[in-house]
Amino acid sequence: MEASRIGARLVLADGTAFDGWSFGATGTTTGEVVFNTGMTGYQEVITDPSYCGQIVTFTYPELGNTGINPEDIESSRPQVQGVIAHNVARRPSSWRATQSLSEWLAQHGIVGIAGIDTRALTRRLRSQGAMNGAISTELTSEQLLARLREQPAMQGLDLVPEVTAAAPYTWEDPSGSGWLATDAPTIERPLRVVAIDFGIKHNILRRLTSYGCEVTVVPATASADAILAYQPDGIFLSNGPGDPAAVHYGIETVQQLLAAQKPMFGICLGHQILALALGGRTYKLKFGHRGLNQPARANDRVEITSQNHGFAVDADSLAGADIEITHVNLNDRTVEGFRHRTLPVFSVQYHPEASPGPHDADYLFAQFAQLMREKQEVEA
Repeated sequence: MEASRIGARLVLADGTAFDGWSFGATGTTTGEVVFNTGMTGYQEVITDPSYCGQIVTFTYPELGNTGINPEDIESSRPQVQGVIAHNVARRPSSWRATQSLSEWLAQHGIVGIAGIDTRALTRRLRSQGAMNGAISTELTSEQLLARLREQPAMQGLDLVPEVTAAAPYTWEDPSGSGWLATDAPTIERPLRVVAIDFGIKHNILRRLTSYGCEVTVVPATASADAILAYQPDGIFLSNGPGDPAAVHYGIETVQQLLAAQKPMFGICLGHQILALALGGRTYKLKFGHRGLNQPARANDRVEITSQNHGFAVDADSLAGADIEITHVNLNDRTVEGFRHRTLPVFSVQYHPEASPGPHDADYLFAQFAQLMREKQEVEA
């Protein structure tokens, strides 16, 4: 270890410890330790509100090579509890970079550890399951284990209040990066969409806007009456962190909104909350799906998808509920999407907005827009 580097230690709840060096902020942090298998997109991952409460292990061995830029963020700040890497570039190389990853994390108080065997750590998480952990530059293993005993488990934890908007706002950035600007059709009559913010990503808002939607974002605690007062053509249920079953207020609101028979589209946590509102159940996965190349079968086609979730919808709980499962994960056969047979309602577990990830499933935003246009025509 270089003399200029500060030592850091990672301790898992099962007592496993890894020694490395500090990057980002110094200090101590705790959270659920998970791993992401993506080869790119670390800035988008770190700013994804769905990672609130988690320490993210990046399995790709190099991190920070392209630094940080203001275009590739998915929320107002880093959302993770901590970052784990094998090697971190101290001098980024990109014409878009405005600062290094370590400088940016330090600016926002995010603790990181590098120089450890991330393959061994990932194997541990795969065999034992995602578990709580702590990174520290100041405490001993015994002190960290004592702190971890007080750390709540992710199951039963509602983290949505940590990331939802404080007040309603209108999204006004239609483009974002490169491919977003010209690939969607121009629609003369705007579609009014209310997005319930359980921890929404910026690129979801960009995709909705690109398909002709005027998007109003409301806090997760907004009532059904307040949402319907906007006279929306459609309702969007966003991604977000934590245990979906703990978001009781969101489930109750969606149950009330279903009675209005408005087109509704859910992604990730929104998908799970929609399933719960329809009488389904969710459960915690052993180590979750977090990466950019998860295969999902949709009828006669396979999509390569971007995913980030630690919970899943129980397929058996949807039986007899007038619901059709539309997408299935080809790795473990978990539910990746469903639609209601009589209501204009559908959802997917993965992230069709990408950022980072492939664009295979962008058509889902077009489907949502089409449902809203059809509803407009019927009500005209």
